[in-house]
Amino acid sequence: MAVIRIGPAGWSYRDWAGVVYPAGAGRDFDRLSYLAEYFDTIEINVTFYRFPEARICRQWAARTGNNPGFRFTAKLHRNFTHDWSSAGPDDPADYKRGIEPLREADRLGAILAQFPYSFHYTADNRRYLGRLAERFSEYRLVIEVRHRSWDRPDVFQFLRDHGLGYCAIDQPRVSRSILPLNSVTSPVGYVRLHGRNVRDWFRRSAGRDERYNYLYSPAEIEEWRDRIDRTAPRAEEFYVIANNHFRGQAACNALQLAAGVFRRRVSVPPPLIAAYPELKKIAVRGR
Repeated sequence: MAVIRIGPAGWSYRDWAGVVYPAGAGRDFDRLSYLAEYFDTIEINVTFYRFPEARICRQWAARTGNNPGFRFTAKLHRNFTHDWSSAGPDDPADYKRGIEPLREADRLGAILAQFPYSFHYTADNRRYLGRLAERFSEYRLVIEVRHRSWDRPDVFQFLRDHGLGYCAIDQPRVSRSILPLNSVTSPVGYVRLHGRNVRDWFRRSAGRDERYNYLYSPAEIEEWRDRIDRTAPRAEEFYVIANNHFRGQAACNALQLAAGVFRRRVSVPPPLIAAYPELKKIAVRGR
């Protein structure tokens, strides 16, 4: 039976103050340790924008010590997925050097290589994934692709042959966006929920918050609970990451999904109940 971990993408959002985190929490308030009381995983986003630092990763491992079952997932740096022209020969070693303390502390569940919609299926791009698998063979590497051209049986067999996990995504269904697929190609299963904000997903003037401003409905949460029920048993570990971060919606939906998947009430941060009263239905009583 797979170990299922459900949590949000990131934790450093200004608009989570007073929504996820207590209002007026000072500079010494540890947001990461706080979230580790409620979630068993968080996806590290900052490693997409800058290379991880070993010193910081050791701190992250220590700050989640209050939850022995907690595991991070970490995004691969954008030089490997978006800005190939900026990549240097030392980039793989630099990334590994920085992230290694999390693996040594048994706090790293997987590394996510998130490719953009413009990354279409081609023979060259497929070969690139093979080279990426070789460069990071000592890690559990998961691939996220967003264009429907990748929805091919031979692609999923290719991922299995190279030990690469597949990330099923829920995203706005526009143009040739890939649809959610129940595929597990390695010991690690992975799901990312980006929201379904069709209006702003590709709008050039939309900011990050606008694109990810979406709250999943109870029916949509139930849809994903059923999908996870069917898919997770094929993996050893299964990660579900809510990326609809605006105003703590990711935290809200992740907890709703956890309550559904685990069939029990869950602990909910008090500020989040105040922001989303519907969470009272699933919250542990007396917290």
